[in-house]
Amino acid sequence: MEGTVIVADDDRSIRTVLSQALTRAGCRVRSTGTVSTLWRWIEEGEGDCVVSDVMMPDGDALDLLPAIRRKRPDLPVIVMSAQNTVMTAIRATEMGAYEYLPKPFDLREVLAQVNKALSRKPSTGGAPEEKREEGLPLIGRSPAMQEVYRIMARLMTTDLGVMISGESGTGKELVSRALHNFGQRKNGPFVAINMASIPHELIEAELFGTEKVQGLDEIAPGRFEQANGGTLFLDEIGDMPVDAQTRLLRVLQDGEFTRVGGRTIVRADARIIAATHQDLRALVNEGKFREDLFYRLNIVPIRLPPLRERLDDIPDLARAFLRNAETEGLPRKTISQDALDILRKLSWQGNVRELENLMRRLAVLCPDDIISANTVQQELKARPTSVAAGSGDQNQKLSQAIEGHLKRYFDLHGDNLPPSGLYDRILKEVELPLIALSLSATRGNQVKTAELLGINRNTLRKKIQDLDIRVTRGKKMM
Repeated sequence: MEGTVIVADDDRSIRTVLSQALTRAGCRVRSTGTVSTLWRWIEEGEGDCVVSDVMMPDGDALDLLPAIRRKRPDLPVIVMSAQNTVMTAIRATEMGAYEYLPKPFDLREVLAQVNKALSRKPSTGGAPEEKREEGLPLIGRSPAMQEVYRIMARLMTTDLGVMISGESGTGKELVSRALHNFGQRKNGPFVAINMASIPHELIEAELFGTEKVQGLDEIAPGRFEQANGGTLFLDEIGDMPVDAQTRLLRVLQDGEFTRVGGRTIVRADARIIAATHQDLRALVNEGKFREDLFYRLNIVPIRLPPLRERLDDIPDLARAFLRNAETEGLPRKTISQDALDILRKLSWQGNVRELENLMRRLAVLCPDDIISANTVQQELKARPTSVAAGSGDQNQKLSQAIEGHLKRYFDLHGDNLPPSGLYDRILKEVELPLIALSLSATRGNQVKTAELLGINRNTLRKKIQDLDIRVTRGKKMM
């Protein structure tokens, strides 16, 4: 790397680490702990790249970005922040940051981004918007959520199609609404349709509307027309029947459609965001989902982590749900640290939605202003199918564990039925750990694994590929 990098951070140790690493990489480095000095150097023409913290003693570096873009539009500014929220990432992108990196940062990632910034000019967009003051659309500062925030921030200035994948209850619709509310189509409508909740024979009419050929006054607009100029969110896209998939693909290709039973051509002007809890690649391999439609929809994939991968977010989530409950007229409650510690040890099969439901119940049922650890334990014992300790009952049979899992799954849907395809989903959940652990036991030997499982070796290879299992020879893998 060649060039001068300005490092701005009020933490001396961070300045030292970054300066030493950039110097070893071949850069010249100037470092400061104040926004005022940073701006003076920029005005003087110093630096080919800036690496800056957001909050410093004399100001907010993000507030300086519009002035930097006006003064030196080709100067890339890499922003780092310990305020790891989706709004920080969005604001950094809106203000014209070259890249946003959460703290604690990966030094290799910082060096890679500086190298990229020095190698090419950053893209410049339109004028930055004012700082947003709305509440956070997503909650959580865990490392598992940081990549989600970074991808979302980059998508705010585009109309690209997005595919959101994640287990039920992880917040896929929240992400889709955030992409709409902070994106280019925020002034248009947001229209959501759940493919799993509509009879297959009615999906085309729901999407494209209906029209009587002899009576054009009898028109029922579909979701595509309702979302005109805005965003159409296709939830549980994996449950869409093949015929409807074919027509959707044609609409995405041609940008127009006709209503069911009609001949009038209607222009399609809606950003498409799709979501699924299923493995669409597996459905493609099984012939249940069109491969060409998959690639049309999966332009930018976003994977939402399950709650068990972001347990550090539980305190923030729990408190936010209690505040939401209060705004809805439920009693005001706070929660003790001991109670939060219990919640962080649980296995959340229903993910964030399950935690939200538990907080609502506790807000109603807890007689005290502070929800204690004892209250949480009593509620969990009273409802054994809601959440379970991660370790489980060591003497429990496999059939009993599966039964408990299914009971929790059905409970989460209340009076409604879960999405169709439950049989295949459950078999896959059992199949993945079965094959992975068998491969681990045989140290990656696929011949022995096939013999152990009692299946054909070619069948095993296909399942390894379909389930995306990493095979390493010669050592235990799990």
